[in-house]
Amino acid sequence: MLKIIPLGGLHEIGKNTCIYQYEDEIILVDAGIGFPTDGMHGINVVLPDMTYLKENQDKIKAMVVTHGHEDHVGGIPYHLKQIDTPIIYGPRLAMSLLRDKLEESGLHDRTIIKTVSPREVVKIGKHFNVEFIRNTHSIADSFTLAIHTPIGVLIHTGDYKIDHTPVDGEYFDLHRLAQLGEEGVLCLLGDSTNSEVPGFTPSERSVYPGLEKVFNQASGRLMVATFSTSVHRINMLLELALQYNKKVGVVGRSMLNVIAHARNLGYIKVPDNLFVPLRNLSILPDNEVLIICTGSQGEKFAAMTRISKGEHRQVKIRKGDTIIFSANPIPGNTIAVVNTIDRLMMQGANVVYGKQANVHVSGHGCQEDQKLMLSLAKPKFFVPVHGEHRMLVQHSKTAQSVGIPAENIVIIQNGDTIELTSDSIRKGEKVASGIQLVDTAGVVHDNVMEERQKLAEDGVITIAASVNSQGQLLTEPQIHLRGVVCKIEVSSLERMIIRTIDKTIIDRLKSNLLLNGHDQVNWTSIRIDVEANLERLIQRELQSEPLVVFMLQVQENNRKAMVNNGNGNGNVTDNDEDSDNDTEENEGKFTRRRRKAVAQV
Repeated sequence: MLKIIPLGGLHEIGKNTCIYQYEDEIILVDAGIGFPTDGMHGINVVLPDMTYLKENQDKIKAMVVTHGHEDHVGGIPYHLKQIDTPIIYGPRLAMSLLRDKLEESGLHDRTIIKTVSPREVVKIGKHFNVEFIRNTHSIADSFTLAIHTPIGVLIHTGDYKIDHTPVDGEYFDLHRLAQLGEEGVLCLLGDSTNSEVPGFTPSERSVYPGLEKVFNQASGRLMVATFSTSVHRINMLLELALQYNKKVGVVGRSMLNVIAHARNLGYIKVPDNLFVPLRNLSILPDNEVLIICTGSQGEKFAAMTRISKGEHRQVKIRKGDTIIFSANPIPGNTIAVVNTIDRLMMQGANVVYGKQANVHVSGHGCQEDQKLMLSLAKPKFFVPVHGEHRMLVQHSKTAQSVGIPAENIVIIQNGDTIELTSDSIRKGEKVASGIQLVDTAGVVHDNVMEERQKLAEDGVITIAASVNSQGQLLTEPQIHLRGVVCKIEVSSLERMIIRTIDKTIIDRLKSNLLLNGHDQVNWTSIRIDVEANLERLIQRELQSEPLVVFMLQVQENNRKAMVNNGNGNGNVTDNDEDSDNDTEENEGKFTRRRRKAVAQV
């Protein structure tokens, strides 16, 4: 029995990651990243939950990459930091870009990178033979996989469309796909991104007239924002720059990197003098300037976003500039893109975007492309992947229209297990799934994200108090409100906070003496009680739930101890030493969450 376990790419666009497991062997197909949503404060990268791979990493024999887009390879450095992967196979461009990623991350010695060619078959472990079939997509060097297993052949389409006039002249190997179909394909896992769109996806070459029209009409500088990995699109832009006698400036680290690799590999063939440094563009007439940059998705730190905000050091918008957005917004990015376009227009730029401009075409097949793929492969079983739920449902309907029985089609979610035999397909047990969030410091855990969300919604109140050993306040507590909407007078709230602190501490000290009959005091426990009472007070008075952080300093006989929501255990230290931060091990989750939130603030 073969198990197929997608960890990402289902019910979403992005972070495509899929496990194929037979007995004690696992191969991993792709390891992509996803885009953070607006509520993921401070997050740069979204990854799939890798718990299952960590638990079974002794079974991992290899990773196989279909192509070089970030939603298929962007997560590999993060995987290698947590999981041992002995070897990674993939196409030339993707592997070239990956080597740079691993060098930059200091992971170049963690795996072996192996470049493969079309129709090459790689034996992985005892049970897998993976064949690489050239397909056509919006990036050069893209493959569909034929995975030969003991129970039959599986087709993993990867991202594709059927382009009959590819920019690089590399055609979809439909002959080999049809041959496999004649020999017998057990199961096909198909890209569902455009399954709701009728017809065929137009050729990448079809946007050339739309781009040329803008080049012809633009009187000032011309800027184009597109995906850095859209090598075919970039190649056409460079061809037009040569035709219209423009010099090209490139903005964005990833754009520079991809263009350099594509030129080295021969996918882009233009003279060196076509490119000029950004600092030299200012001496050229405006109508001789083309700037190609990242930021087509409104990403916070991407070049076009920074240009639109006036934050880029070398490129400023001028009235009369023409700017092309040669990409459609990925679901979830629409607002960011629209805001970027608005900012550019308000500065006097002419912005060209949208379907009517004919400056972008999808790299994913529509319904007729999908029908052709299914008809050639003729799979016994079908699993729609790479798409949101409605896309998966529509793709399953398309499969039924070409003769695949409904009972042979399975719609699954991330973490579901498909159990496949030579004559059956069914869902098995679900494995750990979900997301990992990464910011500049590393993986961000769920409780920290909860705190960030609370900070964003209701703000934070920090309170610091100093008391003597009898629990008497030595000074007035320091109270700070940040991002908090106060429905009552702040001074009134502060008085209530002071009364609550004073009363809670005195009540707890009295209770301690009655119960224990001695002077030993658990100040950490008292601090937790004070914080809980302050939370209830503030929620009642403000009708909101700001994060409450309470820090308590205890002074006794010229010595002091800081009892805060770090790791303080209330032990007294010498006055000229730093206070300890060792929390009792049974400190509640409630308190630990606040400790981590303070660290983030």
